[in-house]
Amino acid sequence: MKYRRDKYGSPVSVLGYGCMRFSKRAGSIDTAKTEKEILKAVENGVNYFDTAYIYTGSEAALGEILERNNLRSKVNIATKLPQYLVRSPASLDQYFNEELKRLRTDHVDYYLMHMLTDLKAWENLKENGAEEWIAKQKQSGRIRNIGFSYHGNTEMFLKILDAYDWDFCQIQYNYMDEHTQAGRAGLKAAREKGIPVVIMEPLRGGKLVSMLPKKAQDLIASTPYSPAELAFRWLYDQEGIMCVLSGMNSIEMVEENCRIASSHEPGSMKPEEFALIEEVKKLINEKIKVPCTACGYCQPCPRGVDIPLAFRCYNEMYMENKWSGRFEYAQTVGLREDPSFPSQCVACGKCESHCPQHIHIIEELKNADKALRPFPYGFITDLARKFILKQ
Repeated sequence: MKYRRDKYGSPVSVLGYGCMRFSKRAGSIDTAKTEKEILKAVENGVNYFDTAYIYTGSEAALGEILERNNLRSKVNIATKLPQYLVRSPASLDQYFNEELKRLRTDHVDYYLMHMLTDLKAWENLKENGAEEWIAKQKQSGRIRNIGFSYHGNTEMFLKILDAYDWDFCQIQYNYMDEHTQAGRAGLKAAREKGIPVVIMEPLRGGKLVSMLPKKAQDLIASTPYSPAELAFRWLYDQEGIMCVLSGMNSIEMVEENCRIASSHEPGSMKPEEFALIEEVKKLINEKIKVPCTACGYCQPCPRGVDIPLAFRCYNEMYMENKWSGRFEYAQTVGLREDPSFPSQCVACGKCESHCPQHIHIIEELKNADKALRPFPYGFITDLARKFILKQ
């Protein structure tokens, strides 16, 4: 495993464990399976684990596993304050103390203001005493490094970066998002200020592996790299990146990602590798309809629409084939007891206000519904629902 240094010189594994996508079983975290995956990651040198208050069950599962295996002193925990829920100075302590209890620890190594999208969110925290509170927690040792996670445009990222003496920050960044969100310009600005950057969504929610167009798959298959390796190598090649998070949920995934993280240094990519990535990007852009990463921030929809799944199947129609996307949608959504079709959307806008990708969800849901359920697919799905759900 390769390691890079944080702002104060402590070593951080270049591969971090993203805990939002822990293995699930029957809708809940499969703790036994997740434990094996975490142990394998630690065995291979991973020492950075990223979770959050709103990742259902994640903090508690991580805390339980680390405590049971006596691993707390060997790893760094990163978790996040749900700043969008803070309404008073007292709530800062309330949420943080709850997180410490879930994590079974007396301190957090890397603490983030979760999902800042504009300067107003940070100003709201300051009005509720955040700066004084942070200073107190750092002095006591309950927080070792303070940062923020970001979803928004480059201009606003630069403002937030300058608004406080941050120890680190976290951004969505991958070869498809090179010039969106904080982007390469944001990464450069952070590096110039000496602020290490943690990367989230390096594979765009797995889409740069599992949902590549057929032509892109074939192109990568003709090279020595796997799709994941190509995406990670592009990131590890860049200065300023301290750690790249991956939502690993299989032993095979852990082993592959650890292998990749152990073999690449900044500035070592070759011109032909960059050319390969540019060609892959071109092939992806020819097919993708909605840049959704399935992060789930748009959920739950008040009307029950499964937004990420609708967009995943919609994209699948154009990245794989139309029958595949429509069939999967009919299976996964059409036969649910509680329907969750895009047609149930009432345009309340709640989803759009939370979307890190700033997708025009309301309009795109209409497009997705037309594509996924044209006649006779919608009619057949309705008949199947009536027949199956009566059984």
